[in-house]
Amino acid sequence: MELTLLGTGAPAGLPRPDCPCAACAAAVGTGARAATAVLVDGVLLLDLTPGPALAAARAGHSLHGVRHLLLSHPHDGPAVEFPAELPAPVRVPDGQELALISGHRVRAVSLDAPGTGYAVTGPHGDRLLYLPPGAGPAGPSPYGGPPASGGDAPYDLPYDLVLLDVTGRPDALARLRADGAVAAPTDVVAVHVGHEVPPGGELRRRLAAAGARAEADGTTLHVGEYREVPPLPRRTLVLGGARSGKSAEAERRLAAFPGVEYVATGGTRDGDAEWADRVALHRARRPASWRTTETCDLLPLLAERDAPPLLVDCLALWLTDAMDTVGAWDDARWRDGGARALAARVAELAEAVRATRRTVVAVSNETGSGVVPATPAGRRFRDELGRLNAAVAGECEQVLLVVAGTVQRLRG
Repeated sequence: MELTLLGTGAPAGLPRPDCPCAACAAAVGTGARAATAVLVDGVLLLDLTPGPALAAARAGHSLHGVRHLLLSHPHDGPAVEFPAELPAPVRVPDGQELALISGHRVRAVSLDAPGTGYAVTGPHGDRLLYLPPGAGPAGPSPYGGPPASGGDAPYDLPYDLVLLDVTGRPDALARLRADGAVAAPTDVVAVHVGHEVPPGGELRRRLAAAGARAEADGTTLHVGEYREVPPLPRRTLVLGGARSGKSAEAERRLAAFPGVEYVATGGTRDGDAEWADRVALHRARRPASWRTTETCDLLPLLAERDAPPLLVDCLALWLTDAMDTVGAWDDARWRDGGARALAARVAELAEAVRATRRTVVAVSNETGSGVVPATPAGRRFRDELGRLNAAVAGECEQVLLVVAGTVQRLRG
């Protein structure tokens, strides 16, 4: 199948009309996007973009051959034109299947938000899945269960190409991966792109971390065509200061993958209401499908094979526990073997990160750029955290630094 992306933006487009935000201000040239609409083999049109005939002409196509116009969602953007030569737009009821005279088959897939997804099989058996903005597969969680669409899976899985709202619903991509609808060979293309993510490099970076990409309006894709995709980094260290956004960045990197194990190294602090509020905030932000493990014993977790991705938050708290264990806060104990014991534990952790077969994203605090701590214990912790970060970073394919919510790639 040949697909032409007549538009790739959110229903309101990008930039949004009269929106003063920085993302909209930067959405110029190829960064500007009309509402998403997809022309399939010149005969099937999925959704409408403003000025569809002109959009098709700019891409070197015509809408004269379109025999079916299927809408996937209630349109809340700018008014769209219904060219006279197009058939009347329809929404296919969930579960209904259409056999088109062109040889295409279309099945309506139920969703967890208003709208309808479409699974399209081409005349030669190639398969694509198209989901509307803000939507994911409906039904019970597919982790270890039946297909997310309910009942039988739409045609053969996995799909060759999936078009969905990756930036708005990374959890929908995670569900599709858990369901087997998206596998390593699947080409994942982000559509319905809005102003929630700055266009350009930041958008490409976030999509690449999810195993996806975006294309400009007017791009033509060939379903099933081989496309080399850069491998996702298996080990990533995310550094940042307090409230820099480092934890949110780490969570974003795994939001599109199923069954993540979240390792909280902070433990519990009886009677500390402020700490409890911090923990609750973190828990509320995580996908419901993630499993939480509260421990500082990271070596067994890193040694597990055939295990889901691991998110460790954070190494600074792991270091606090390790320093407690070796008596690092007491000067005499520190001089009498404590420093050697801590160095050995850091070396063990770095070796475990080097040997792990799991996908790992670890979070740590970046310290030492400001005021020198006033106490020997504070200076000791600062120094040892710097050494720990350097040791773990040395074993990671990718190292990121988050400053004021902005991610800088240091390696990878």
